[in-house]
Amino acid sequence: MIRKTLVVPAALIGLLAPVLAACGDDSGSDSEGEAIRVGTTDGLMVSKDNPAPLDPVAAYDINTWNVLQSTFQTLMRMPRTGTEPEPDAAKSCEFTDRQGEQYRCDLRSGMKFSNGHELTSQDVKFSFDRMLGIRYENGPYSLLTNVDKVETPDDKSVVFHLKSPDATFPSKLATPAAAIVDQEVYPAKGFYKGLKIVGSGPYALDVQTKGGKAVKSVYSRNKHYKGALQVQNDQVEVSYYKTGVAMEKALKGDRIDLMSRSLNPSQVTRLRVRAPKDIKFVEQGGQEIRYLTFNTDDPSVKNKAVRRAMAQVIDRDQLTREVYQRTAESLYSLIPRGMGGHSTAFYDVYGDPDPKKAGDILRGAGIDKPVKVTLSYTTDHYGTVTKQEFELLQKQLNDSGLFDAKVKGVPWEQYNPASKRGDYAVYGMGWFPDFADPDNYSAPFFGKDNFMGKGSPYRNSTIDGLITKTRKQVQRERTTKDFEKVQEIMAADVPILPLWQGKQYVAARDNITGVEWALNASSTLQMWELRRGIGE
Repeated sequence: MIRKTLVVPAALIGLLAPVLAACGDDSGSDSEGEAIRVGTTDGLMVSKDNPAPLDPVAAYDINTWNVLQSTFQTLMRMPRTGTEPEPDAAKSCEFTDRQGEQYRCDLRSGMKFSNGHELTSQDVKFSFDRMLGIRYENGPYSLLTNVDKVETPDDKSVVFHLKSPDATFPSKLATPAAAIVDQEVYPAKGFYKGLKIVGSGPYALDVQTKGGKAVKSVYSRNKHYKGALQVQNDQVEVSYYKTGVAMEKALKGDRIDLMSRSLNPSQVTRLRVRAPKDIKFVEQGGQEIRYLTFNTDDPSVKNKAVRRAMAQVIDRDQLTREVYQRTAESLYSLIPRGMGGHSTAFYDVYGDPDPKKAGDILRGAGIDKPVKVTLSYTTDHYGTVTKQEFELLQKQLNDSGLFDAKVKGVPWEQYNPASKRGDYAVYGMGWFPDFADPDNYSAPFFGKDNFMGKGSPYRNSTIDGLITKTRKQVQRERTTKDFEKVQEIMAADVPILPLWQGKQYVAARDNITGVEWALNASSTLQMWELRRGIGE
């Protein structure tokens, strides 16, 4: 019996390639028809502020994207591991011009949605036109704003005309922003409300609700699915838990087979050392980051000197050591370790935390001390220790004698839209990559149609020019210097303050196989890889 399996893959430009000792036998199963039971603390619910959480035009967070990746098809799809997208609904895709402004995909034959409707190129065009027509401010449309028009020469061909060259476009086609919806079901100018989905992905979804809140989601193999994935199970049942501790108790009690998001640092530390004999624990390098965002129009932080002084005071190492118990690493650029363009720009500028230097920054700008500032955070989206994290940030600022900082916790359903409205001066956010490329840690934050809306009004023409330049480069390793320059500008202006980079964790019962492939480079939970086997 293998008691615990610990995997720490090498960081290779976003490549998360796990190596897991076998704890099951892929060649057979003693209960293949039984559903795989998954636990998560990421809830699903319909609310006034979020009436269509599973509509691709409205969904833009790791939780809902995990759902969409399992139920919708995209023309391209991220591979089992690695960073180069592969065809899924398409049988082939390619740039058809030298400039990289025209991209053609030919579809597979015989594809249907889960309701039996045929999937054609007109559905693909409809999906893109709908995303860009609605332009929902909390949705992912910004990933596709470089699309000028979509043409359909025939029922099996789609041609994208781009406004400017974009070597990352194939990766964007692998995200749920490019999910293909049924034009006979989804409204062209409005939301498909509720928690229902009509897609052509590997699973059909049935969400059981109570008071608009999901209590269980059942993913059943979609008999109409024709794509690149090899689905290893017939059904997955997802149960929702309020805390990671309750989820762990369910795993140990054999009420679920696997748990992933979110485990608190104490759980990770304990499972690393002494997982039960029938539980395997998988740790992978991750590209999740956490950061503070500044509303640079807010009077309290409009002066760059205030933001620079905060960057000079905050102690990331204390944060990762005391709050996250070394399950996270200090981060000094928005682009994480293991990816081209990563640097230590913030450390290069500010060095170790130093309140005296911070005081000099404020005095040089003629700013009276202490500076009053409120740090806002979400209470129920990024894990149970977020409150502790922000209380420590508050203490660090106030102990410097330079700030009078307060903290404010808000539930995610209100927090997310409020942050995009610009309601908060300083607020915490997390980012999981839409696709593993440094562009995705730059353009969504600083581009013209960035995802943070009025919550981050900072603009920089030099950064815009660098992003445009890098998108012309097909050989992505040649963009490193330009993205390092983006980080240097960010460290000087501090519109965003990177804090830490996390890892990925999965714990599963030892009769579940495919766990080593459960998470890919974009942090997608690849449920189709899971299978019930025989424990060792």
